Amino acid sequence: MSQPPCGWLTPSRYRHQGGVITLFLIGSGRMGGAFARAWKPSHKVVTLRRPSALELGIDLIDTPSDLRHVEDLVVVLAVKPQVFPQIVDTLDMVASRDPLILSVVSGISLATISQAAGGSARIARLMSNTPASIGKGITAVFAGEDVSVSDKLRIETLLAPLGDHLWVASEDDMHAVTAISGSGPAYYFRMTEALIEAARDLGLPKEMAVKLARATLVGAAALVDASSTDLAELRDQVTSPGGTTAAALAEMNKGGAIDALVKRAAERAAWRSRELAG
Repeated sequence: MSQPPCGWLTPSRYRHQGGVITLFLIGSGRMGGAFARAWKPSHKVVTLRRPSALELGIDLIDTPSDLRHVEDLVVVLAVKPQVFPQIVDTLDMVASRDPLILSVVSGISLATISQAAGGSARIARLMSNTPASIGKGITAVFAGEDVSVSDKLRIETLLAPLGDHLWVASEDDMHAVTAISGSGPAYYFRMTEALIEAARDLGLPKEMAVKLARATLVGAAALVDASSTDLAELRDQVTSPGGTTAAALAEMNKGGAIDALVKRAAERAAWRSRELAG
């Protein structure tokens, strides 16, 4: 598929009208790709021309200067924290447009982003997770002081197709959010992997073990989503006194083992988030 030439962005096509938002996506990995796919039916999403961006099916530009006619620009930073220093020049090139900047770069503070953007202050940090790629994510948002009410409404518009969202009052809370919901899907996946291995050790064939464990994960999540019942009560509904589930949970709970393990894992993730922040 041929791509439009450099300089094709025109004011008439890329003006913020009728709810359409123009987004410049910096980073086209898993999270950036998930955002682009969620946004492109309703909004204009562009990114720099590179091989990794071709599969996103969004508009490609050669240089940030191609955005010179865009009004009410939103810049989305969706790179890994280790890559952030490599995008500073790109960010600086669009900073003069006074864009609303949304960052999903874990651990990188508003102050660091503002400095990289030449002192820009309309910045919000987002911490989403991979279920956002199917509209089932949860995104925490922390907004800088200069993010207006209008900006916040625009952010909520953009987050709607990704799943649920919430606002946090302190930027420091983003480290805990990263440890719980940002990294959280991997914890459940790891538990399911362990359940598959346990099924194999009990003699079940691999295909059956995988199907049972995956279906149990999906079903349990759907039950939680469909019910307002407390998790402890849902657990009790599965656990007959003196039964098989009770025996398994007693093993998990020996010496508070499972609680201590999850706590250590979350603390380690939060520590790493702070370390990345410098």
